[in-house]
Amino acid sequence: MSHFAHARVDLDAISDNARLLRERAGGTPFMGVVKADGYGHGVIPAARALMAGGATWLGTALIREALELRRAGITVPVLAWIIPPGEPVAEAIEADIDLGVSDRATLDAVVAEARRLGRTARVQLKADTGLNRGGASPADWSALVEAAARAEDEGRVRVSGVWSHFACSDEPGHPSIALQLSQFHEALEVADKAGLSPEVRHIANSAALLTLPEARFDLVRGGIASYGLCPIPGLTVPGLRPAMTLYSRIALTKRVPAGSGVSYGHRYVTDKETTLALVPLGYADGVPRAASNKGPVLLGGRSRVIAGTVCMDQFVLDVGDDEVRAGDHAVLFGDPAEHPDTPTAEDWARILDTIPYEIVTRVGPRVPREYVGDLA
Repeated sequence: MSHFAHARVDLDAISDNARLLRERAGGTPFMGVVKADGYGHGVIPAARALMAGGATWLGTALIREALELRRAGITVPVLAWIIPPGEPVAEAIEADIDLGVSDRATLDAVVAEARRLGRTARVQLKADTGLNRGGASPADWSALVEAAARAEDEGRVRVSGVWSHFACSDEPGHPSIALQLSQFHEALEVADKAGLSPEVRHIANSAALLTLPEARFDLVRGGIASYGLCPIPGLTVPGLRPAMTLYSRIALTKRVPAGSGVSYGHRYVTDKETTLALVPLGYADGVPRAASNKGPVLLGGRSRVIAGTVCMDQFVLDVGDDEVRAGDHAVLFGDPAEHPDTPTAEDWARILDTIPYEIVTRVGPRVPREYVGDLA
């Protein structure tokens, strides 16, 4: 089937990024994070590309994401870390998925399913060291560790990991970073005194693995950087390559006179006779409506700006007197190595006051992923 738009994903770039990040982390074992459909790049292709780049672990947010990896025949260790009540814990245990445990209720649920199945569940205890999101708070940590140690003695669980997550590692020098590292060391001491011997201790996400050697421990987690986008604004990581290019063919062009209002609300009005080009992508496809009159697009070898309101299925570019035709390709974001005026996901994030994570993960299911590279 022919499609007017694609998100082209360079799997070799993902693999090369993983290899580069492992080198930057001094060879510390590497977890490739593939939550949210591989940050919008496609969970299974991304996972395989990350493993080709040396990832020996994979990370997901949800159990169903981890089970998708198992159904695809991927057998490396996988950690799933958000486990609300009612999640398929038993299926995860049977699939040898490591389960992130942040509280006693979740641990009890895992132990109960393990006992029912006659299996030993793999769990990773998460300490809240200051993010105040998931994880056991310092006041609850000792009780959780002791309960996990008892369950391990009974053969119901294997505590395979102890881990945490930074709040501000994308702001090098932020005072919370040192405080969280200190708290993590204290959490590890509590686990050690309880007799736990986890296989992996980890706290470093993409930003930390790039800037905090002291945070590497036994494993580093490569998230957004694995897809070629730097988590730290203004930091350049030589060799890191954006893996996704979002582009569309132009649907039609038309000449309009000066004073023509464009798109809903006429928030853009032409100041002279000009050519308008219609791009059939909209907010249903992940192009933020907030990009109205702001979003950068490469078309005809020149950088343009969206003219008027982004609609559900389309937006407009004012191309002046340039020769642009239906069928020409417009690039919303990609790799500037292909053309120096190519906008990046970071460019879109900066213009929209957000982060590049949101730009790539919101590309919708109507946009097919097109895989390229030797790994495709």
